[in-house]
Amino acid sequence: MTERHDEFWNERLAQDWTSSGVGYQALGRPFNTWMYRIRRHVFAREVAALGVDSRTRVLDVGSGTGLYLDWWQAAGAGHVTGSDLTPAAVTRLRERFGTLRIEEFDVTAGPGPFEPGSFDVISCMDVLFHITDDELYRSALASVAALLRPGGRFIFTENFLNRAPDRSEHQVNRSRQWITRELARNGLRLERRTPSLVLMNAQVDAPWWWRKAWGGLLRVLTLTPPTGWATGALLYPLERVLTRVLSESPTTELAVAERV
Repeated sequence: MTERHDEFWNERLAQDWTSSGVGYQALGRPFNTWMYRIRRHVFAREVAALGVDSRTRVLDVGSGTGLYLDWWQAAGAGHVTGSDLTPAAVTRLRERFGTLRIEEFDVTAGPGPFEPGSFDVISCMDVLFHITDDELYRSALASVAALLRPGGRFIFTENFLNRAPDRSEHQVNRSRQWITRELARNGLRLERRTPSLVLMNAQVDAPWWWRKAWGGLLRVLTLTPPTGWATGALLYPLERVLTRVLSESPTTELAVAERV
Protein backbone atom coordinates (compact mmCIF):
# COMPACT_ATOMS: atom_id res chain seq x y z
CA MET A 1 0.00 0.00 0.00
CA THR A 2 1.44 3.40 -0.98
CA GLU A 3 2.03 6.07 1.60
CA ARG A 4 0.62 9.59 1.31
CA HIS A 5 1.62 12.56 3.42
CA ASP A 6 -0.94 15.18 2.41
CA GLU A 7 -2.21 15.64 5.97
CA PHE A 8 1.28 15.77 7.48
CA TRP A 9 2.45 18.60 5.21
CA ASN A 10 -0.84 20.44 5.27
CA GLU A 11 -0.74 20.54 9.09
CA ARG A 12 2.96 21.44 9.23
CA LEU A 13 2.65 24.33 6.77
CA ALA A 14 -0.57 25.55 8.35
CA GLN A 15 1.26 25.83 11.68
CA ASP A 16 4.62 27.14 10.41
CA TRP A 17 4.58 28.88 7.04
CA THR A 18 8.23 29.98 7.29
CA SER A 19 11.68 28.75 6.29
CA SER A 20 11.74 26.40 9.28
CA GLY A 21 8.38 24.93 8.25
CA VAL A 22 9.86 23.79 4.96
CA GLY A 23 13.45 23.45 6.16
CA TYR A 24 15.28 21.74 9.03
CA GLN A 25 12.56 22.45 11.57
CA ALA A 26 14.44 21.06 14.58
CA LEU A 27 17.16 23.73 14.21
CA GLY A 28 14.81 26.70 14.47
CA ARG A 29 13.95 29.69 12.30
CA PRO A 30 17.09 31.84 12.87
CA PHE A 31 19.44 29.05 11.78
CA ASN A 32 17.17 28.21 8.81
CA THR A 33 17.35 31.84 7.71
CA TRP A 34 21.12 31.53 7.29
CA MET A 35 20.73 28.11 5.69
CA TYR A 36 18.44 29.49 3.01
CA ARG A 37 20.86 32.32 2.27
CA ILE A 38 23.35 29.65 1.24
CA ARG A 39 20.72 27.84 -0.78
CA ARG A 40 19.89 31.04 -2.62
CA HIS A 41 23.50 31.61 -3.63
CA VAL A 42 23.77 28.08 -5.01
CA PHE A 43 20.41 28.30 -6.76
CA ALA A 44 21.24 31.65 -8.39
CA ARG A 45 24.59 30.35 -9.62
CA GLU A 46 23.10 27.22 -11.18
CA VAL A 47 20.07 28.99 -12.68
CA ALA A 48 22.35 31.55 -14.33
CA ALA A 49 23.83 28.70 -16.37
CA LEU A 50 20.37 27.81 -17.73
CA GLY A 51 19.98 31.06 -19.67
CA VAL A 52 16.65 32.00 -18.08
CA ASP A 53 14.94 35.05 -19.60
CA SER A 54 11.54 36.70 -20.03
CA ARG A 55 10.35 33.88 -22.32
CA THR A 56 11.22 31.04 -19.93
CA ARG A 57 8.23 29.05 -18.66
CA VAL A 58 8.91 27.71 -15.16
CA LEU A 59 6.88 25.36 -12.99
CA ASP A 60 7.86 25.11 -9.34
CA VAL A 61 6.65 21.88 -7.73
CA GLY A 62 6.09 21.99 -3.98
CA SER A 63 6.32 25.77 -3.66
CA GLY A 64 5.68 25.73 0.10
CA THR A 65 6.23 29.28 1.37
CA GLY A 66 7.10 30.65 -2.08
CA LEU A 67 10.84 31.17 -1.64
CA TYR A 68 11.68 29.66 -5.01
CA LEU A 69 8.90 31.60 -6.72
CA ASP A 70 10.64 34.76 -5.51
CA TRP A 71 14.01 33.44 -6.63
CA TRP A 72 12.77 32.47 -10.10
CA GLN A 73 11.35 35.94 -10.60
CA ALA A 74 14.61 37.50 -9.37
CA ALA A 75 16.47 35.31 -11.90
CA GLY A 76 14.44 36.88 -14.71
CA ALA A 77 12.02 34.08 -15.57
CA GLY A 78 9.08 35.68 -17.33
CA HIS A 79 6.41 33.02 -16.78
CA VAL A 80 6.48 31.43 -13.32
CA THR A 81 3.84 28.98 -12.09
CA GLY A 82 3.69 27.71 -8.51
CA SER A 83 2.14 24.55 -7.14
CA ASP A 84 1.80 22.61 -3.93
CA LEU A 85 0.24 19.42 -2.65
CA THR A 86 -1.37 21.12 0.34
CA PRO A 87 -4.43 23.41 0.36
CA ALA A 88 -2.89 25.44 3.22
CA ALA A 89 0.11 26.38 1.09
CA VAL A 90 -1.91 27.01 -2.07
CA THR A 91 -4.27 29.39 -0.26
CA ARG A 92 -1.41 31.45 1.17
CA LEU A 93 0.58 31.41 -2.05
CA ARG A 94 -2.38 32.74 -4.01
CA GLU A 95 -2.78 35.53 -1.47
CA ARG A 96 0.91 36.42 -1.62
CA PHE A 97 1.51 36.00 -5.37
CA GLY A 98 -1.67 37.45 -6.80
CA THR A 99 -0.32 37.76 -10.35
CA LEU A 100 1.06 34.22 -10.58
CA ARG A 101 -0.75 31.03 -11.44
CA ILE A 102 -0.78 28.77 -8.37
CA GLU A 103 -2.27 25.28 -8.58
CA GLU A 104 -2.95 22.47 -6.11
CA PHE A 105 -0.89 19.71 -7.66
CA ASP A 106 0.26 16.22 -6.68
CA VAL A 107 3.26 15.46 -8.89
CA THR A 108 2.93 11.73 -8.15
CA ALA A 109 -0.54 11.61 -9.74
CA GLY A 110 0.15 12.67 -13.33
CA PRO A 111 0.30 16.05 -15.13
CA GLY A 112 -2.67 17.45 -13.20
CA PRO A 113 -3.97 20.78 -14.53
CA PHE A 114 -0.98 21.38 -16.83
CA GLU A 115 -0.49 20.71 -20.54
CA PRO A 116 2.20 18.16 -21.47
CA GLY A 117 5.41 19.73 -22.74
CA SER A 118 4.38 23.20 -21.61
CA PHE A 119 7.40 24.12 -19.45
CA ASP A 120 11.02 24.96 -20.21
CA VAL A 121 12.15 24.40 -16.63
CA ILE A 122 10.64 22.54 -13.69
CA SER A 123 12.02 22.95 -10.18
CA CYS A 124 11.34 20.53 -7.34
CA MET A 125 13.14 21.52 -4.17
CA ASP A 126 13.26 19.28 -1.09
CA VAL A 127 10.27 17.30 -2.34
CA LEU A 128 11.51 14.04 -3.83
CA PHE A 129 13.14 12.61 -0.72
CA HIS A 130 9.85 13.12 1.12
CA ILE A 131 8.13 10.76 -1.33
CA THR A 132 8.65 7.60 0.69
CA ASP A 133 7.08 5.13 -1.75
CA ASP A 134 9.40 4.19 -4.63
CA GLU A 135 6.56 3.74 -7.12
CA LEU A 136 5.21 7.20 -6.31
CA TYR A 137 8.72 8.58 -6.75
CA ARG A 138 8.84 7.03 -10.22
CA SER A 139 5.42 8.51 -10.96
CA ALA A 140 6.69 11.94 -9.95
CA LEU A 141 9.59 11.69 -12.39
CA ALA A 142 7.20 10.56 -15.13
CA SER A 143 5.03 13.63 -14.48
CA VAL A 144 8.03 15.94 -14.64
CA ALA A 145 9.19 14.39 -17.91
CA ALA A 146 5.70 14.70 -19.41
CA LEU A 147 5.43 18.38 -18.52
CA LEU A 148 8.88 19.39 -19.82
CA ARG A 149 9.49 20.21 -23.45
CA PRO A 150 12.32 18.24 -25.13
CA GLY A 151 15.57 19.90 -24.10
CA GLY A 152 13.92 21.39 -21.01
CA ARG A 153 15.64 21.25 -17.64
CA PHE A 154 14.64 19.67 -14.35
CA ILE A 155 16.35 21.37 -11.39
CA PHE A 156 15.88 19.61 -8.08
CA THR A 157 17.43 18.75 -4.74
CA GLU A 158 18.24 15.24 -3.54
CA ASN A 159 20.62 13.52 -1.13
CA PHE A 160 22.34 11.13 -3.59
CA LEU A 161 23.70 8.64 -1.05
CA ASN A 162 26.85 6.69 -1.84
CA ARG A 163 25.62 3.95 0.50
CA ALA A 164 22.47 1.96 1.23
CA PRO A 165 19.25 4.00 1.44
CA ASP A 166 17.87 5.32 4.73
CA ARG A 167 14.12 5.07 5.26
CA SER A 168 11.97 6.82 7.85
CA GLU A 169 8.29 7.71 8.14
CA HIS A 170 8.46 10.98 6.21
CA GLN A 171 11.78 10.78 4.35
CA VAL A 172 13.81 8.36 2.25
CA ASN A 173 17.41 9.09 1.32
CA ARG A 174 18.12 7.07 -1.83
CA SER A 175 21.35 6.11 -3.55
CA ARG A 176 22.95 8.12 -6.34
CA GLN A 177 22.84 5.07 -8.61
CA TRP A 178 19.11 4.49 -8.02
CA ILE A 179 18.15 8.12 -8.60
CA THR A 180 20.27 8.42 -11.75
CA ARG A 181 18.79 5.20 -13.16
CA GLU A 182 15.20 6.25 -12.51
CA LEU A 183 15.80 9.65 -14.07
CA ALA A 184 17.16 7.97 -17.20
CA ARG A 185 14.21 5.58 -17.38
CA ASN A 186 11.95 8.62 -17.61
CA GLY A 187 14.00 10.38 -20.28
CA LEU A 188 15.84 12.69 -17.88
CA ARG A 189 19.61 12.79 -18.28
CA LEU A 190 21.48 13.95 -15.18
CA GLU A 191 23.79 16.76 -16.29
CA ARG A 192 25.36 17.92 -13.05
CA ARG A 193 24.99 18.10 -9.31
CA THR A 194 26.56 20.44 -6.80
CA PRO A 195 26.38 20.89 -3.02
CA SER A 196 23.33 22.87 -1.93
CA LEU A 197 24.62 22.69 1.64
CA VAL A 198 27.59 21.00 3.31
CA LEU A 199 27.67 21.53 7.08
CA MET A 200 24.38 23.32 7.68
CA ASN A 201 22.17 20.24 7.34
CA ALA A 202 21.91 16.59 8.42
CA GLN A 203 25.00 14.67 7.30
CA VAL A 204 23.05 11.87 5.67
CA ASP A 205 25.91 10.56 3.51
CA ALA A 206 28.68 10.72 6.13
CA PRO A 207 29.96 7.90 8.39
CA TRP A 208 27.49 7.04 11.16
CA TRP A 209 29.64 8.51 13.95
CA TRP A 210 29.91 11.86 12.17
CA ARG A 211 26.18 11.91 11.44
CA LYS A 212 25.44 11.43 15.14
CA ALA A 213 28.13 13.79 16.44
CA TRP A 214 27.50 16.70 14.08
CA GLY A 215 23.72 16.36 14.27
CA GLY A 216 23.85 16.41 18.06
CA LEU A 217 26.16 19.41 18.11
CA LEU A 218 23.92 21.41 15.75
CA ARG A 219 20.89 20.73 17.93
CA VAL A 220 22.74 21.93 21.04
CA LEU A 221 24.03 25.06 19.29
CA THR A 222 20.57 25.98 17.99
CA LEU A 223 18.56 25.38 21.16
CA THR A 224 17.71 29.08 21.47
CA PRO A 225 17.05 31.69 18.76
CA PRO A 226 20.17 33.76 19.67
CA THR A 227 22.51 30.77 19.57
CA GLY A 228 20.84 29.49 16.40
CA TRP A 229 21.41 32.84 14.74
CA ALA A 230 25.02 33.00 15.91
CA THR A 231 25.74 29.46 14.73
CA GLY A 232 24.31 30.21 11.32
CA ALA A 233 26.29 33.43 11.06
CA LEU A 234 29.54 31.63 11.96
CA LEU A 235 28.99 28.79 9.49
CA TYR A 236 27.76 31.01 6.67
CA PRO A 237 31.12 32.19 5.23
CA LEU A 238 32.60 28.69 5.43
CA GLU A 239 29.51 27.22 3.78
CA ARG A 240 29.78 29.78 0.94
CA VAL A 241 33.27 28.47 0.20
CA LEU A 242 32.47 24.78 0.60
CA THR A 243 29.42 24.83 -1.68
CA ARG A 244 31.54 26.41 -4.39
CA VAL A 245 34.73 24.31 -4.20
CA LEU A 246 33.34 20.84 -3.42
CA SER A 247 31.94 18.62 -6.16
CA GLU A 248 29.93 16.43 -3.78
CA SER A 249 28.25 16.93 -0.41
CA PRO A 250 27.44 14.71 2.60
CA THR A 251 23.98 16.27 2.57
CA THR A 252 21.55 17.83 0.09
CA GLU A 253 22.76 18.55 -3.44
CA LEU A 254 21.21 20.61 -6.21
CA ALA A 255 21.01 18.75 -9.52
CA VAL A 256 20.10 19.56 -13.10
CA ALA A 257 18.73 17.02 -15.59
CA GLU A 258 17.83 17.48 -19.25
CA ARG A 259 14.66 16.14 -20.88
CA VAL A 260 16.04 14.13 -23.80
